[in-house]
Order: sequence, then structure tokens, then C-alpha cells
Amino acid sequence: MNGKKILFVSSELVPYLPENQVSLMSYEAPRMVNSNGGQIRIFMPRYGNINERRHQLHEVIRLSGMNLVINDMDMPLIIKVASIPRERIQVYFIDNDEYFKRKATFADAEGNLFSDNDERAIFFAKGVVETVKKLNWSPDIIHVHGWMASLLPLYLREYYSDEPLFADSKIVTSVYDRGYEGELDGKMINKIAFDGIKEEQIASLTAPDYNNLLKVAVDYSDAVILASEEISEDLKSHIANLSKPVLPYVSLQEAEEAYTNFYKTEVLK
Repeated sequence: MNGKKILFVSSELVPYLPENQVSLMSYEAPRMVNSNGGQIRIFMPRYGNINERRHQLHEVIRLSGMNLVINDMDMPLIIKVASIPRERIQVYFIDNDEYFKRKATFADAEGNLFSDNDERAIFFAKGVVETVKKLNWSPDIIHVHGWMASLLPLYLREYYSDEPLFADSKIVTSVYDRGYEGELDGKMINKIAFDGIKEEQIASLTAPDYNNLLKVAVDYSDAVILASEEISEDLKSHIANLSKPVLPYVSLQEAEEAYTNFYKTEVLK
């Protein structure tokens, strides 16, 4: 992976959020690439339950200040940055007071999904792309982890299809069994269509449950990693019918060799 540029975009990441399958692999995968000579950038949302003082987050003024249009509303983009101790890995945080100030990640204290999670996902996808454009950093691979990041492949291939910075970038989506119960806002498909993406391209999002959201992600990816041992049969069947490179589930102990080989032989071939 020497010299290769890999952009990691994740819903969750340790040490900023509690350890689970998504947050742990979102840390381990960049660490592997970093230790093998690759260049990396990591992006995640700046949820309100991330302790900014403890993790020494600070705003990057030169990257902040842009407004992103979400469903005909101007939403200010704030970029913060921190470094993971020991690994010398920099993490960029996508922030907005309206979407990410609340002291939780995806749901309220009663476990109910936030009603604007769909808009948060759209904002996150656009925020990542606009920030990478400002950094003028052209990744060889863009690796997506977690459902809050899962609109990124769609937006890169459709909304940002003419952006030369990503013309040669390959998109990899890791599919986990850690999703959400129920559905996101029923008008999600209309909000995405507002950005000029045809509704027939995202028809499955008329019912925006976890499986359908991930189907859209893998449809617009170049390769897929099965990151959980148990994936729903519906999702597994959809992935199998895509005729794209798929890395079957491997344990954390096997991941470094398996991911590196997959990047080299299947994604970048």
C-alpha cells in the first residue's frame, strides 16, 4: 500500500465513540494501511456526545464556512480535526449545530431514531466531498463504513460525477449487521431527488430501511467487504447479484493481510 491514498469515511470510530464492530474496524483498517506505508484521511460526524476537550478537537477555519444545501435549506458546514494518540492519524469531523449538536449519535434516550437522520446522512456525504475538494487530495480508494456514511457512493457517482478529483477513485463499502430498526424519514427519496438524482436510481429508498440503504451504497461501489459474520440473506443475495469483487468475512486477526490483498488485487487492479 506504499504511497496509496485511502479515504476512510465512517459513521463511528474509536476512541471517539464506544467500541463496536463498526467503530473498531473503522479504526483498525486505517491503522493497517498507515502501518503499510499508505496515506490516509478519516472522516466521521462530530456527534454531540464526543468530548471535544478530552479528544482535543479544534475547528479548521480555512475548511469551514461553506453552506451546504439540504432539501432547499442552507446548512453551515463546520470542520474540526483531531489526532488519534499513538497512531499519528488525523481525523476530520463534519459538524453542524442543527444536525450534530445533540448529545447522542442516531437515536434519543428512548431509542427512537432521530427524524432527520436522512438529512444528516446527506449532509455528511456532501460535507466529506466538499472538504476533500478543499484539501485537494485525490484518493485512490474511498472506503465507507457504517450506515450514516452509506450515501457517499451514490453522491460521488451521481451528484459529483463531474468532479475530476475523484475520477479515478475506487469505492469500497463495508457491510455490517449493525444497522437500525425501522425506517428513516419517508420523504428521504424526495430529498435526494432534490439534488438532481433520479428517483428510479434510488427506488428502493421509498422504504428507507437499513437493507435498502445499504443496497444503494453497494450499487454505487466498486467493491464490497462483508464486515460482519452474519449479514441478512436479503442483503447477501443483492450483493451476490452485482458481479463486483466481494471480500467474505474475515476475523480481526486475519484482516490486515486480507484487506491489503483485496485492495491491491481486486480494487486497484
